[in-house]
Amino acid sequence: MGLRSVVIHAWSWLNYKPIYSDALGMPNRRAFPEAQAMWVPAEDEKRLAAYKLLAAYDQNQAAELAEVGGDLHARDRREFGDPSMFVDTLLAHVLGREQHITVPDAEDDTADEPTPEAAAAARVQELLEKWAEAEQLPMRMQQCERKAVSLGDGVYRLAWDPAKKRPTLRVSDPGFYFPVIGEDDDGGEYPTRVHFAWELPEDPKRGLKARLRRITYELDWIRPATAPGVDKSGRAVRAPLPAEPIDSPDGIELPPPPLTPGDTLNPDTGAISRQYAWNDAPSYVTCYLTDATWNLGDLKGPVDVDSLPLDMATFATRSDGEVLDHLDLLIDFIPVVHQPNTVPPAEEHWGQSSLAKVLQVFDELAGSDTDSARASATTGSPMLAISGVTDPRQQYQAGPGVVFTLGENGKLTHVDTSSSLAELRNHVRDLKDRAANTARLPAVALGTMDPSKVPSGYALQLSLGPLDSLISGMRLARDHKDTLLLKMVQRLYMAGQHPDWAGLPVLPAKLVRGPYTPTDKAAVLEQVAIGVEKGVLSLETAVRMLSEAGFPIDDVAEEIDRIQARQFDKAVQLANATGDTGAVGDFLGLDLNPDPTPPTPQLPPTPGQQDPATAGGNAATSGNSQQEASGGNTG
Repeated sequence: MGLRSVVIHAWSWLNYKPIYSDALGMPNRRAFPEAQAMWVPAEDEKRLAAYKLLAAYDQNQAAELAEVGGDLHARDRREFGDPSMFVDTLLAHVLGREQHITVPDAEDDTADEPTPEAAAAARVQELLEKWAEAEQLPMRMQQCERKAVSLGDGVYRLAWDPAKKRPTLRVSDPGFYFPVIGEDDDGGEYPTRVHFAWELPEDPKRGLKARLRRITYELDWIRPATAPGVDKSGRAVRAPLPAEPIDSPDGIELPPPPLTPGDTLNPDTGAISRQYAWNDAPSYVTCYLTDATWNLGDLKGPVDVDSLPLDMATFATRSDGEVLDHLDLLIDFIPVVHQPNTVPPAEEHWGQSSLAKVLQVFDELAGSDTDSARASATTGSPMLAISGVTDPRQQYQAGPGVVFTLGENGKLTHVDTSSSLAELRNHVRDLKDRAANTARLPAVALGTMDPSKVPSGYALQLSLGPLDSLISGMRLARDHKDTLLLKMVQRLYMAGQHPDWAGLPVLPAKLVRGPYTPTDKAAVLEQVAIGVEKGVLSLETAVRMLSEAGFPIDDVAEEIDRIQARQFDKAVQLANATGDTGAVGDFLGLDLNPDPTPPTPQLPPTPGQQDPATAGGNAATSGNSQQEASGGNTG
């Protein structure tokens, strides 16, 4: 009977739209020609169509896209930016007011002689903060997070820049991202091959045909060393280096393959290993980079983005002359981070847009806004009915001060549509409330609630409960990705042999996102003060709590040093408890070690008193004179 089967997949929540799912369950070809390109895999067609449809809602172009799909009256709909407002609100909440890079144990670097672990953690945190400032990390995060919130996925790309001497961070559209996930692979695991592909339009002025560009990262076994070269047709490729000849008595032994400096050949297995700075054991895997371009007219047959013929490709050349044809990046990981908006289902790879659950409400809201606009036109310019006119041929125009001349029993009636307009406005408010409740965005988060109507702070906190659970789930999907991004940055610095990173380990740095709800700073300050005073909170934890609450603390360790340098009462208690002047000096950040043999103080003589240096001699002379006088008298 030709019954249509029901298929539930990651984007089936869009099946209600005829433009997305036709009678055969496929996206409309006129509306989504990019998804129907011959090189796009079949499993990615619905994903690319969903991205374009979601972007149209975010840009107030959903009606325009629907008209392309065949809805002739779609252009009459009003779109007032409600989806974009939801995306901006969620973006601000998931990012927080500010972001900080923290490394465990970095706050312990407060003593004059910190432990090697604390000193290394503080140094890594300082270097990562400098990198974040140079690469404008907050701006890059906002770019990626907006893609993730609106489309469901975002993608970071890292690369070592030899000129800048640092890893560069770029954000890619998820529509260009094609990970290779096999039938037996777990979609939640890290893929071993990733493509970035997009079409380049024809450029008649430059004589360029329509092309397809693909950048590929692939983990594979370490191969012998290669160098830039050309093939028979003059195309730039990478060619293996010639092997060095060896002296063999029988002339049968083959020379070993040329190796990249630092690689080791296992003679028993023929495998090549490499010791990376961040691994304890040698690795047999490396990442290869390929940047190739094809003319679309040359692609024939059943090929997709993963099976494009390399013999028809033109490879790009890097600024240093390296041909990007399976170029060995000297790293054992793919420098790409996929950022899903939500925690993917088990064994799945893709996230879900924050607009997914409320898209039908936005359609109803657009229809109600259109009806309200039409009703407001009839309310502002009411319709009139005139009966009993003296001259039926006369044309009447309503306006201020206009007098209508009516005949006997004439009547002037107007059609009042204000009640319908009021009902439509109430319906619009109900739809907005429904969308906010479904998206778990309370009115206080959207900024539509009057603060004076909040009964208490506790009631405000309860109303933010759905938002707390929503943002907690979204940040949970990002915690591991943020840590992975900073780990890749550290490894790329080591692979680039930057002198500042010599001897430093790769540490689990974290990207801490600031608070997203209104914070009572006075309450936090009171809690911290009481906790430190009662001894239930350490000073390090207390300062971190103040920083997360929004207090202007740039460096936690430096703030702790400033606080301790002014706590003289506690310094006295420390001196009484230990009797160690050096410990007191370390606590205050001062040098209080006394001289082990203090000199004898030299006091100046008082007026009328002899100098101490000559007082002894005068006293002796006076005594002898008195003794002689006494003896003479006696004798």
